[in-house]
Amino acid sequence: MYRHFHEGRFHRSRHGWGGRMGRHDGHERRGGRHGRFFGHGDLRIVLLALLEQQSMHGYELIKALEERTGGAYRPSPGVLYPTLAMLEDEGMIRQADSEAGRKNFEITDAGRAELDRARPTVEALLERMDEASRHAGPGRPRVARAMMNLGLAVKNRMARPMTPEQLDRIVGMIDDTAAAIERA
Repeated sequence: MYRHFHEGRFHRSRHGWGGRMGRHDGHERRGGRHGRFFGHGDLRIVLLALLEQQSMHGYELIKALEERTGGAYRPSPGVLYPTLAMLEDEGMIRQADSEAGRKNFEITDAGRAELDRARPTVEALLERMDEASRHAGPGRPRVARAMMNLGLAVKNRMARPMTPEQLDRIVGMIDDTAAAIERA
């Protein structure tokens, strides 16, 4: 049995992470390792909605998405920046005043018109993000970051040669940490 996050809660599945997951609009989309939070074109619309509220640079947009979803979704720079470049090429956003070398983006009139055309979709996406946040609980982004750090540390250490004693010590630390978390 596998667990995956979908529509604001975890589900069990026999199909693993890459199985099909339903969408609110009746279309299906393929899930990635943890399932895709947004369908095709959804991130683009959500970015316009965030920039309608205030101009932001890329890192602020990543943090805003993470906070709005309670940590359930945090786009990588490799996803966010090409999407911003596409929106800029389409004339939906433009660079505003830069601060400390970071490009601030603001929505254009064309972007507002696009947002107005997609308003029902925007409202549904924002509600879905809020729903994910309600189910995530406080502190989830911090725990997710800590888990990522642990995973990377283990992966990096496992890539180097080690003795059986070192492996036993690592396994013991992970088991001890899991037990301490359950007791907390």
